[in-house]
Amino acid sequence: MSTAVIIMEKITSLIKKLKNRAANEPHLEHLTFQEGEMFHWSHAACAITYTSTDEHAAQYLLHEFGHALLEHADYHRDVELLQMERAAWDSAITLSNDIGIDIDDDLIEDSLDSYRDWLHSRSLCPQCNSTGIQTAAKEYRCLSCTTIWKVNEAKTCGLRRYITKKRP
Repeated sequence: MSTAVIIMEKITSLIKKLKNRAANEPHLEHLTFQEGEMFHWSHAACAITYTSTDEHAAQYLLHEFGHALLEHADYHRDVELLQMERAAWDSAITLSNDIGIDIDDDLIEDSLDSYRDWLHSRSLCPQCNSTGIQTAAKEYRCLSCTTIWKVNEAKTCGLRRYITKKRP
């Protein structure tokens, strides 16, 4: 039996278990699972998108289900997204203990590191490269040179920073 078939069988079995769990959560009574190109929780659609081609698919699926259980929707500050990611992994760990799926700490830290790197990149001043602070949704200000910049939505593609006000 190929690795892809084994992963798919494991994912199918896990989805059945998660659907049973979701049935006990009023806010998840309409939860759907759909195969796609990447793992993603959509609060608006009450849907988890997953891929069955990743060797860690079960762990990532538990993580996305953690977002669903915790009713994660929007965030206003970038650091809130990192907090939501940590909470979803904590929920995934609890679920994994109940279901009997191991989640490697390195997998969790690698995932969180990608968000930490994302957050750090967004906070770097495009003028002087110092670390700035977020002052509003998608807006940062440099503490060193007072430059203000906006960032795009990018999480998995190219980050863009647009200077809106340069230092005097």
